[in-house]
Amino acid sequence: MTAPAPATAGGNLGRFLEIQNLGLNLPFALAFLLLAADGWPSVRTFLLVVVAFVAARNAGHSFNRWADRALDAQNPRTRGRALPSGARSPAFAIGLAGANGAILVAAAYFLNPLAFVLAPVALAIVFGYSYTKRVSTFTTAFLGVVEAITPAAVFIAVRGALPPVVGLAVVALLAWGTAFETVHSLGDLDSDRALGLFSIPVRFGRTASVRLVAALHATALGLLALFGAAVGLPLPYFVAIAAMAVLAAYVDRGLVQRPTETRVPFRWHFALGALYLAGVALALLPRLGPTVHL
Repeated sequence: MTAPAPATAGGNLGRFLEIQNLGLNLPFALAFLLLAADGWPSVRTFLLVVVAFVAARNAGHSFNRWADRALDAQNPRTRGRALPSGARSPAFAIGLAGANGAILVAAAYFLNPLAFVLAPVALAIVFGYSYTKRVSTFTTAFLGVVEAITPAAVFIAVRGALPPVVGLAVVALLAWGTAFETVHSLGDLDSDRALGLFSIPVRFGRTASVRLVAALHATALGLLALFGAAVGLPLPYFVAIAAMAVLAAYVDRGLVQRPTETRVPFRWHFALGALYLAGVALALLPRLGPTVHL
C-alpha cells in the first residue's frame, strides 16, 4: 500500500487562511473600534467585533481560494496553494467559508439588530470580489470596497447607527485599500495578462499604476486627517497621520524604483496600519482609563 503524500505547507490551516495577513487590516478595525466607543468598548463588544472581523475575513479568503482554484493552478506564484496542490479539497474551502459566514452572522446578531440585518450584505461584498477580476478592470477598487466597509461596520456594531462623518473614513479606506490591492496586483501583472484576468495594472500598465498608488495614499491620508478634524481628535492623531505620510512616501518611492518587487511595500502596510492605531490610541488616551466594562 502506497503511503499518502505528506501535506504541503498549504495544507496547514493557518497557512491556508494566511492568518499572518490579518495584521494588514486588523489595526484599522481596532482603531475604529476605539473611535466608535470613544474609548474602551465593553469586553463583550470588543470580543464580538473582533470575532466578526476575523470571521468575515476568513469567509472571504476561503471563498476566494475556492473560486480561484483553477486560476491558481495556472499561476506560478499560487500553484502551490492548498487547493491546486491537493493538500485541501474544494469542499473544505467552501465549508470553511460557510462556517465563518455563520459565525459572522451570529456575532452580528449578538451586537445589535442593524448589524444583524447588514451582515449578509457584508458577506455578499466579500464573496463578490472573487468574480470581479473576471469581468472588470476595477476589481482592484472593488477589493478596496471590501476594506472600506471596516469603519462603517465597526460603528454600526458599536453604536447601532452610522454617523455621516464616518463617510470620510469609508472613502479614505476605499482609497487606501485600492492602493494596497494595486500593489498586490502588480505582482501578478504578467500572469493576469496571460490568464485574461482584469486589474488596474493590466489595464493601465505598471508605471501608471505605481503613480496611482501614491495618489491614492495621499487621498486616503488627507481624508483621514479631515475625519480626525471633524470628530475633534487632538494633536497625537495628526502626528500619526504625518508619520504615515512620511512612511507611505518612502514605500511609494521604493515602488517607483522597483515596481516588480511588491512584497516589500505589501509588508510595510502593516506598519502603516499600526501607526494609525497608535495615533488613535494616543489621541484617546485621556479616555482610556483603567476601567473595563463587561
